[in-house]
Amino acid sequence: MLNIVLLEPEIPMNTGNIGRTCVALNAKLHLIEPMGFQITEKQVKRSGLDYWDQLDYTIYKDYDDFTEKNKAVKIYMATTKAKRIYSDVAYEQDCYVMFGKESAGIPEEVLVENEANTVRIPMYGNIRSLNLSNSVAVIAYEYSRQNHFINLNHEGDLHRLKWKV
Repeated sequence: MLNIVLLEPEIPMNTGNIGRTCVALNAKLHLIEPMGFQITEKQVKRSGLDYWDQLDYTIYKDYDDFTEKNKAVKIYMATTKAKRIYSDVAYEQDCYVMFGKESAGIPEEVLVENEANTVRIPMYGNIRSLNLSNSVAVIAYEYSRQNHFINLNHEGDLHRLKWKV
């Protein structure tokens, strides 16, 4: 199972969207406080639509609490500052991918301690970063692709009609 970690998220709609993505991928969401909102806010649940009650998530009081409770796990850290591209990594089935808060990312003190596990999404020109929920989706679906979309639906049905083939 993929584990998505949000370090001090600030925007409730991003966290709601990410929660919905986690449900779609059967991934677990880890939220590290302080957060810029309450998890019970309408904006979080509205962005997550009616999937929020299906979300497997854990809230940690701070970064130290998270690391204390997740000592023996492989954690990749998504940052615009990394040397390695996210698609060049072979993601393990139970790995964690951490994303920093919208305004500042993951603190550099944390990044330098984990340099070998940092990954980036390439971007054109001087773009500073992608939206947090988009970044999570890009890397989460790469993880899923590498793991052969295990346990995910590979086909879809039309609502009113049937496919001809």
